[in-house]
Amino acid sequence: MANHKSSLKRIRQEAKRSENNKYYSRTTRNAVKKLRNTEDKAAAEKLFPKVASMLDKLAKKNVVHKNKTANLKSKLAKHVNSLS
Repeated sequence: MANHKSSLKRIRQEAKRSENNKYYSRTTRNAVKKLRNTEDKAAAEKLFPKVASMLDKLAKKNVVHKNKTANLKSKLAKHVNSLS
């Protein structure tokens, strides 16, 4: 166990950040799944900007890599455009 005051604080901060990252990651993954399972084009077009925004925020905070975000957004856009 850490003895320094600063290391104890760092441990607390990392625990809090990791909890937040886990929550936002899970929420975004659920939104992605919901969009992928959507068959209605109008609903998918309405949902896509929100999901893309969530993914961008995760990339901005370095929770996921920016290329992974770009790949996911590309595949989701392709899915939305393929709906009729």
